[in-house]
Amino acid sequence: MTSKSPPSLHYHHQYGMVWPFGWGGCHSTTWPRLLWMLCVGMSPGSWASHQHFHPHSIKIPGDITLGGLFPIHARGPHGLPCGEIKKEKGIHRMEAMLYALDQINSDPELLPNITLGARILDTCSRDTYALEQSLTFVQALIQKDTSDIRCSNGEPPIIRKPERVIGVIGASASSVSIMVANVLRLFEIPQISYASTAPELSDNNRYDFFSRVVPPDSYQAQAMVDIVKAMGWNYVSTLASEGSYGESGVDSFQQISREAGGLCIAQSLKIPREPKPGEFDKIIRRLMETSNARGVIIFANEDDIKRVLEAAKKANLTGHFLFVGSDSWGAKSSPILDQEDVAEGAVTILPKRASIEGFDQYFTSRSLENNRRNIWFAEFWEDDFRCKLTRPGIKIDSEKKKCTGEERINRDTAYEQEGKVQFVIDAVYAMAHALHSMHLDLCPGAMGVCDKMDPVEGQLLLNYIRSVNFNGSAGTGVLFNENGDAPGRYDIFQYQMSNTTIPGYRVIGQWTNNLRLNMEEMQWSGGDRQIPDSVCSFPCNPGERKKMVKGVPCCWHCELCDGYQYQLDEMNCETCPFNMRPTPNRTSCRSTPIIKLEWHSPWAIIPVFLAILGILATSFVVITFIRFNDTPIVRASGRELSYVLLTGIFLIYLITFLMIAEPGAVVCAFRRLLLGLGMAITYSAMLTKTNRIYRIFEQGKKSVSPPKFISPTSQLAITFILMSVQLLGVFVWFAVIPPHTIIDYEEQRPPNPEMARGVLKCDMSDLSLICCLSYSIVLMVTCTVYAVKSRGVPETFNEAKPIGFTMYTTCIVWLAFVPIFFGTAQSTEKMFIQTTTLTVSMSLSASVSLGMLYIPKVYVIIFHPEQNVQKRKRSFKAVVQAATMSTRLSQKSNDKQNGETQNKIEPDRTQ
Repeated sequence: MTSKSPPSLHYHHQYGMVWPFGWGGCHSTTWPRLLWMLCVGMSPGSWASHQHFHPHSIKIPGDITLGGLFPIHARGPHGLPCGEIKKEKGIHRMEAMLYALDQINSDPELLPNITLGARILDTCSRDTYALEQSLTFVQALIQKDTSDIRCSNGEPPIIRKPERVIGVIGASASSVSIMVANVLRLFEIPQISYASTAPELSDNNRYDFFSRVVPPDSYQAQAMVDIVKAMGWNYVSTLASEGSYGESGVDSFQQISREAGGLCIAQSLKIPREPKPGEFDKIIRRLMETSNARGVIIFANEDDIKRVLEAAKKANLTGHFLFVGSDSWGAKSSPILDQEDVAEGAVTILPKRASIEGFDQYFTSRSLENNRRNIWFAEFWEDDFRCKLTRPGIKIDSEKKKCTGEERINRDTAYEQEGKVQFVIDAVYAMAHALHSMHLDLCPGAMGVCDKMDPVEGQLLLNYIRSVNFNGSAGTGVLFNENGDAPGRYDIFQYQMSNTTIPGYRVIGQWTNNLRLNMEEMQWSGGDRQIPDSVCSFPCNPGERKKMVKGVPCCWHCELCDGYQYQLDEMNCETCPFNMRPTPNRTSCRSTPIIKLEWHSPWAIIPVFLAILGILATSFVVITFIRFNDTPIVRASGRELSYVLLTGIFLIYLITFLMIAEPGAVVCAFRRLLLGLGMAITYSAMLTKTNRIYRIFEQGKKSVSPPKFISPTSQLAITFILMSVQLLGVFVWFAVIPPHTIIDYEEQRPPNPEMARGVLKCDMSDLSLICCLSYSIVLMVTCTVYAVKSRGVPETFNEAKPIGFTMYTTCIVWLAFVPIFFGTAQSTEKMFIQTTTLTVSMSLSASVSLGMLYIPKVYVIIFHPEQNVQKRKRSFKAVVQAATMSTRLSQKSNDKQNGETQNKIEPDRTQ
């Protein structure tokens, strides 16, 4: 056949679309392959049959022809379009269409006197190859202008008119359906899929002639999100086969999970269409980078699923990954064949289905003799029974047994109905019901196809398809929404091996707009019924808050609420109120224990012991003085001031008990009153004595007349005046701030809150305590100054020197007190140390005064009464002269030591 001349050849779409192409002869190799096939009227299948060994179409004659697309073979390796036969997804599903056609054609109520035929093609699980095959369906709708074409003998060419396909059942994979739908919509050929679930196929603007009897993956993705959340997972990875089904399924899952919240995607990996060697091992390694994300959401074809499981087993990760599979996994045995241990515990989803008993009877009765219309059945037979059929000119491999033809399905080999068989049947019946309704409307009362249905208008048929509503093969309703989608109804399976007689898929729940999952029926690797974790971060322990990882809302670090903080909520820690501390688990606050200085405390025992000794000693001195009140020593010491001074010493010892007693308003009041009063009395009396001595001898240097105010009455008056200053200050303090107790929670608040204590004490700060003692310190310093000035007075005449030594020692005690008292201000034992330091210092001061001034006198009174006698009474003048001579003697002694004179001066004691 040659071309008469090289004009243009036009393919006219019946609705006016014109495609111009240059013509170079029917046999020209410059033509695109598909257009060349359409030119010669050769189907892509027949052309491809010259290139490969697989026959590619089944022709069933009928009044109305339906197209069928099924993955009879797997994707071919190394560039070949087709691979090994797929028994379940291919042969089972295709036979389901033949079974449905038989049932419809034998039904007198459905399409009476109309026979449905079919043209069934093999997609070989490859979208590009399926597109080539599907061009067979549109050949009849393309008008070929052959007026200028002549064969070599001058005759016009004879072009076989292809059958007209009014609708297509299929395809299986979403990527294939999308590719085919883009062509079929151009020619307004309705399409009903039995397995394609990609959400994008719901776009009625792009895929307006596409419908499906299975729910879209948007429902499936929602169901899978519900399953994942029901199991308490919040961190999963996704794995998708490259293509519309896998990628759109994962996209829907991610979108729904984002909207729902509380679910994060660790990794989203894609399996290439043509995986390179080691690709699946690489995927497993990538998944292990986020090993906490044990849950893997997988939208992949069964070949990819099988290779993922193989790679996981190879990596010795059996039982690590927890797969949640889409309907492409469903309840199929082929993806997990020889990988059952890796797949154990996998949760899969499948549109709600039922096993069609009629199909089981039909399929198990198929044999090589009664199923010659299925051109792939011989290949299925060889694969299913693992035998080899004899063919003319082909020698049988000696290692394979010869097929006898007497083998029977479900007798000599295992058989289980493939999960989508029900939907294939429902898709064929949906097309039949639509044609039946159209026939009733367009051809009322007519037998067979009338003129109005020849040809069948695609848009009108689509309207009838979208309007069908009938009970399908499983008894569930078959209907479509405005986008051509079926309602979402899913069964949820889990592959279980343990605690079951036969390992396999077990129904554990269902989803129909909401999830119903039977957790008690679930079991995992090794028969464990505890749901494994797939979380980025485990829940924090009580007392820990979550510190979120930036950008990953399901991941966090747990931080302990430290110090005095407790866990307010899962995200925040809050500091306990000042009077409380956190509980051991830091979930709340509890009252801080209140303490005070106890009598049995070591900090109290020593001060109390010293105070008791001091009180006993003071009492003994007072009793002795009272007993020997009129003796010369008692009178010479100044009885009146001595009793006042001993009273002050007694009060100093007494304050120890008030400082240790449990604080209360009365105790606090007496602390304020007596803390400074005892010392003020003591040092006022001492100051009065030293001042009297100093004035006497200073006056003697000027005059022989005695100074004023040296009588006992005057001395008492001066002492009480000095004491009154302290009392006045205390009473003013009482008026301004009444005495009360406080609980100091800051004093004992160490870093460890378990050691925190509230200290019950009087409202006396360190500053107020020092102010209270400051007047006594002034008296003490003044008294010391007078003692220094009176140090030259002979010891036989006065108490100046004992008072001097008393004051020197007292100053040393209080100089040691200051650094100890203020140096422990930051200590957690502050109250105990300062109380002990203060009371011991005061007791030591009182003991020094008592020991220096009165113990020697008591010793003489008791043990040397012979010295306690009246001596010659001297006048004031004699006393002054003696003091003057003593001073001169002291000066001359100093001159001698300085080498100024060698003369020894004898004191004049004649006075």
